[in-house]
Amino acid sequence: MVQFERLQKKLEEYRNVAIINPTEANVRRYMALESKVVGQASLFADVAQRVAWATPELDPTLQGRPVNAKALEVFEHDQLEARSRSIAALGKDHVLFFFFRGDCPYCHAFAPTLEAFQARHGLQVIAVSMDGGGLPNFPNPRRDNGIARTLHVTQVPAVFLAQPFTGKIAPVGFGVLSESQLLERIAMVANPSTEALVPNATKLISLR
Repeated sequence: MVQFERLQKKLEEYRNVAIINPTEANVRRYMALESKVVGQASLFADVAQRVAWATPELDPTLQGRPVNAKALEVFEHDQLEARSRSIAALGKDHVLFFFFRGDCPYCHAFAPTLEAFQARHGLQVIAVSMDGGGLPNFPNPRRDNGIARTLHVTQVPAVFLAQPFTGKIAPVGFGVLSESQLLERIAMVANPSTEALVPNATKLISLR
């Protein structure tokens, strides 16, 4: 540590002198010392890389989300499968509330995704029309009985995850979402451990 501090102080001193008095000699002296420091840092990086390769628990490329394209493909597939199983389990006592307007082009664009999501994952979608209109994919929606105002739905399409027997509901998202986004958000909203991370998405609101 004494050697490190001495080298750091010397490098700063040479740099300051070169800035105040930028003669060739002063600049050369600073650059020579800087090159030595960079070389030492490069040596450290090389050794650290070899240690990481030989010690999996210290290799950042093996922790969390992979960086290798092929490994990332496997990781994302596993994530998708896990979320799909989780959503299938939620289908036993949860539903999705889909708020829409019949004159909303984004709702029409999003409806097929929700219909396919319902069929693929077994999570029932309850469509709620805010203007009395319908959609080809959900021709018999429920009429809004005031729940949209209670939930502060001011933008459509809007999706909420609800657990009818407890009368609780949580927002999943607004706007047109992809199937993968739905899977990710629903899994996160349904996980109580994420409440502190995304309070707006996990705060439960009574339906009663």
